[in-house]
Amino acid sequence: MTFALVRATTPPTSLARVAGSRDDPAPLRIGVVQHAWQPDIAALAAELDEAVALAAAEGAQIVFLPELTLSRYPADTLPDGRADVLAEDLETGPTRAWAAAAAAANDVFVHASLYERTGDDDGRGLNTAIVVAPTGEIVAKTHKLHIPVTAGYYEDKYFRAGPAETPYPVHSIPGIPAKLGLPTCWDEWFPEVARAYSLQGADVLVYPTAIGSEPDHPEFDTQPLWRQVIVGNGIANGTFMVVPNRTGSETRPDGTPGNTFYGSSFVSDPYGRILAEAPRDEKAVLVADLDLPQRSDWLELFPFLSTRRPDTYGVLGTDGTGSATEAAETAR
Repeated sequence: MTFALVRATTPPTSLARVAGSRDDPAPLRIGVVQHAWQPDIAALAAELDEAVALAAAEGAQIVFLPELTLSRYPADTLPDGRADVLAEDLETGPTRAWAAAAAAANDVFVHASLYERTGDDDGRGLNTAIVVAPTGEIVAKTHKLHIPVTAGYYEDKYFRAGPAETPYPVHSIPGIPAKLGLPTCWDEWFPEVARAYSLQGADVLVYPTAIGSEPDHPEFDTQPLWRQVIVGNGIANGTFMVVPNRTGSETRPDGTPGNTFYGSSFVSDPYGRILAEAPRDEKAVLVADLDLPQRSDWLELFPFLSTRRPDTYGVLGTDGTGSATEAAETAR
C-alpha cells in the first residue's frame, strides 16, 4: 500500500452535551489525503486515485486533498515571465478532470485545489479550492483570500487575492450533512477567517495547504505553531478543522532544492482535540468521523458568537492607526 491509513472512526465524547438534549445523527465520515508531488503527473494521478479509493472503501463521503493538488508548488521561486503559464482552466483543466473521474469511480465527493488561469494583464491567477460531485459537477468553489509574500512562498507573484465581494462562502452540498467553508493555506493563520465562516454557520473548515521549510530560517520549525493556531481558531469558533498538507521535498525547475513540506495533516474538533494526524514525511490517508452536534454543544456552553462586541471592532478594518490596511488596498 502506497499510503499509510490512519483511522479515527469513534468520535470522542462531546464534553458539553446535555443528556437527552437532542437526537444524535450519524457522524460525517471524511477522508484526508497527504501526498508528495512528483513530476510524472500520470503516476501522481494514479497515486491519488489509490488514496481516494482507500478513503472511499473506508466509508468516507467526501475526500479532501492538499493545495495545488496536481501541481509542483511554484512559488518557491520568482517567476520568469508570466507566472500563469503554469495555471489551468477551471472547467476544462486537468485538476477538475482528475477530480471528476475519481469522484465518479468511487461515488464520493472530491475536494481539490488548483492554480486557476484568469487572463489577468499582470499574469497572475487565482488559487482556487473546489468540490466535485460524483456527477462531475463542481458543487463548491472558493478563492484563497490571503496571499503570503515571504521567502520561498512568493505567492503574490502568482496569485491575486480572491475578490472581497463574496469572501467567505459557506457551502451546503446535497448528501453532505455539514456546512463547509473552503479557505486555503495562508488563510488558516487569520482568526477573522474562521470567525467569518462560523458566524455564517459553517461546521467544518477545510484548509488545503502547502507549508513547510522556512528558507531564510532553516532551523525554525513552524509546524507546532501552525497546528496550534489552527486548532485554537477552531476552539474559538466551534468548528472542525480539516487540514490536508503536502509532504516531501521538491526541486525547482533549475534543479536547485525547493521547499520541504512538513506534512502533519490533521483533523481537530471544536474542543481542540486532534482526531487524526499524519506523519511529517509519509504519504497518508486519514479517515475520521465528525460528530457534528459538538459545534452547538460547545457554543452553547461557551457562547462566543452571541457575546461578541462588534461595535468595538472597527480597528480590525484598519492597520491599527485608523487607515485601511495596505493588504486590503492591494487586493482591490
